[in-house]
Amino acid sequence: MKTLGIGMVGARYGARLHWANYASLPEGLVELRGVCARTRASAESFARDAKIGFVTDDLDALLARPDIDVVDICTEPASHHELAIRAARAGKHIIIEKPLTGYFGAPGDAEPIGRQVPKSRMREGALANARAVQAAVQQSGVTFCYAENWLYSPPIAKLRRLVAASQGAILSLRAEENHSGSGSTMAREWKSAGGGALLRMGVHAVGACLHLKHWEGELRQNRPIRPVSVVADVADLVHTPAAERARARGAHRWIMSNPIDVESWADVVIGFDDGTRATVTVHDTGLGGLNTRVTAFMTDGVIKVNMTQNDAVETFAPDPDAFGEERFPERLETRAGWNHPSCDDDWFRGFSQELTDFVAAIRSGKQPLSGIQLAVDCVDVIYAAYVSAEEGRRVSLGGGDEPPC
Repeated sequence: MKTLGIGMVGARYGARLHWANYASLPEGLVELRGVCARTRASAESFARDAKIGFVTDDLDALLARPDIDVVDICTEPASHHELAIRAARAGKHIIIEKPLTGYFGAPGDAEPIGRQVPKSRMREGALANARAVQAAVQQSGVTFCYAENWLYSPPIAKLRRLVAASQGAILSLRAEENHSGSGSTMAREWKSAGGGALLRMGVHAVGACLHLKHWEGELRQNRPIRPVSVVADVADLVHTPAAERARARGAHRWIMSNPIDVESWADVVIGFDDGTRATVTVHDTGLGGLNTRVTAFMTDGVIKVNMTQNDAVETFAPDPDAFGEERFPERLETRAGWNHPSCDDDWFRGFSQELTDFVAAIRSGKQPLSGIQLAVDCVDVIYAAYVSAEEGRRVSLGGGDEPPC
């Protein structure tokens, strides 16, 4: 089979992460043949490092190239849906970073939109964006790969195997992610990020829960178990009286999060059509580095998995610079004292495996483990959560009727 030509869209952190993991694939499967970025300087910098011959700041020029089979979108969330639709219409297969899309403002919206625009209108806009991508993908017949790495991480893969080996049912899931906040200024505002911690981080935890229940339903009863309701609360914990008092005492310097009109904390309960529940908790106020965990409470057991805070490797150093530039847990405030660097962070968090699956799916014409329906469902659930938090009620989804309590 021919080598797949990859066209990167974006040239910063996400693109470089994907590039590093393409490099780990067997030789001859893929070749990075072009890069498009917002600025030509950014594209040229990435192209020099990745040894890519074609560089542009014009997406149409990238899409017009016959040697580009796959467009890998690693840009800011506000651009995702438009780029994906253009790629699909050009007949290119798509790999896209999470989240699929969101609501980023419309003409006439007051600023800042996170405080002014009703979340019900935001949900309508976000779902319209998501469904437009889905329609374009279906009409073009291209393969759509949603880069949700949690689904591919070895701990989640082991969780699936353990559930399959048991005879029990998952009664509830608890998924969490936290760290001390994004350093990106784009993460501070709704118009660029599409939401706060719930969309930016919670899309991982929500996606994992939706996937596991969908997968369990296919395994046990030959049909997916669908989400049907959401109850949620969100808050900006960084700008509270408690945080201000700590700031006045000089005890608030470690948390990087500084939102303008988005949340830094969220708690979401998802109801499924089999009567079960999933609870997602995410926040930008957790010290100690990136923390990602999922627990499955079953009728015949409990399974706890941890994608980041593991002790396979332990270090101690009084000097935070003792280990130079060697990779440590993401968002770790200091390398001094005891720490737990992963032996292979990209593998353990599923980045390597997801690209392996995507390339195999595109080459075979089969659907990847993480595809368009999960991407759309995540947008639906997360924006239903925003509506629930604003309106103080349970929000129904289109997945079916929830059994009575």
